Amino acid sequence: MTVPVTIMWFRKDLRVKDNPALIAACNEGKIIPVFIYDSEAPDNHRPGGASQWWLHQSLHALNKRLNDHLQIYRGDPKVIIPDLMEKFSADTVIWNRCYEPATIERDKQLKEILKESSYNAHSINGSLLWEPWTISKGDGGPYKVFTSFYKKGCLQAAPPRYPEAAPDRITYADVPQSDLSVDDLNLMPDINWYETIAKEWTPGEDGAADRLSAFLNDAATEYKSERDIPGVHGTSKLSPHLHWGEISPNQIWYAVKGKFGDTENEGVDTFLSELGWREFSYHLLYHFPQIVDENFNDKFNHFNWRYSEQDLKAWQKGQTGIPIVDAGMRQLWQTGWMHNRVRMIVGSFLVKNLLMHWHHGEAWFWDTLVDADMASNSASWQWVAGSGADAAPYFRVFNPVLQGEKFDKQGHYVKAWCPELAKLGNKYLHKPWEASKDELSKAGITLGQEYPEPLVDLKESRRRALDAFDQIKGK
Repeated sequence: MTVPVTIMWFRKDLRVKDNPALIAACNEGKIIPVFIYDSEAPDNHRPGGASQWWLHQSLHALNKRLNDHLQIYRGDPKVIIPDLMEKFSADTVIWNRCYEPATIERDKQLKEILKESSYNAHSINGSLLWEPWTISKGDGGPYKVFTSFYKKGCLQAAPPRYPEAAPDRITYADVPQSDLSVDDLNLMPDINWYETIAKEWTPGEDGAADRLSAFLNDAATEYKSERDIPGVHGTSKLSPHLHWGEISPNQIWYAVKGKFGDTENEGVDTFLSELGWREFSYHLLYHFPQIVDENFNDKFNHFNWRYSEQDLKAWQKGQTGIPIVDAGMRQLWQTGWMHNRVRMIVGSFLVKNLLMHWHHGEAWFWDTLVDADMASNSASWQWVAGSGADAAPYFRVFNPVLQGEKFDKQGHYVKAWCPELAKLGNKYLHKPWEASKDELSKAGITLGQEYPEPLVDLKESRRRALDAFDQIKGK
């Protein structure tokens, strides 16, 4: 009797544990594990520089888990998959679903191509707690407000799927290895800018498990009170592992439930609701795919954005003269990650104080974040800009000085990423332009030399932003 051969197509599910598609493929018989770098994907669907670095490491980790059986290809999956089905006499291909607009369309086309050749193609949910079409309002429409989505939709729906262990046994089909290796994908940058990022992270399934364990033991119960303080280790830092599927949200959800049970804890509940925000972002992306490129609120199509290449570069390099903003942007460049509270602050500064389109911020984050995720990135930038679903009100302009003084009271965060300010007293640390020349001199600072003058006056730029936003209220 011939044992069926199934292609397991890895995408953003680079793990062995709780991988529904892998488990289903193994249940079919022999498998051929495949990863395809889609060279035909639209530019905004391809990973940015930091994400490519992460993907390189994660693919190596997965290949090790699969005893060097991972087949690597580059090209159009709509061409490669049918060719592999024929070449390896495979009966079925199975994958976990992705939800980016172009990916959904490509997968639909691929299924039709395979169906015409009498091949079996199955897709499974391995990435979300609740898929976008399973949560809807009473009238059947999609949610546009997070609180209702999470409390009335998600928490009232069937519980998420319970995670499964890795397959008891993986039987690999005896087929020739592909000509390409992970290294041949050339995902590693030509220059070594990533060296500081590499010190911060351990991509792969083991790194994800270690990160979750550390969070549950050290920070989960205090998450509500400490998640907004960038100078402490108060967040999980699981986002890049989640993006590449090195850990499933189901594993995280039930690990939290398993450790803390049903006991009421604000920190734990708040953390689970953050998983809900990830779900909400995918809900929006699925139902409103235009949010990737277009304003969710079309009033913002009439907004008079300004553009300054000089200001944009200063923002990107952490040279705005606003300490909490500069600290965040430098943390991003050096680690590939930025604290979530600071993401809101730097986003508000770019969009509202500098009046620059959220597209510029979204593009920079896409290229420099190791957790760059289309759903979360586009939804979050539109939230900050005021143009998105359930967005921050247009008149809400984060005051970076007050934000710094509130959430970085002792200046640990700013001093870590802006060391030239380390000797400046806390009174002026978040507003050095208000310090006297004598105080600056004692700290070894001359504004415009060791540390830049502010790009804009915060009060004046806030007033300018409110005036500009007022112009579109009646549109």
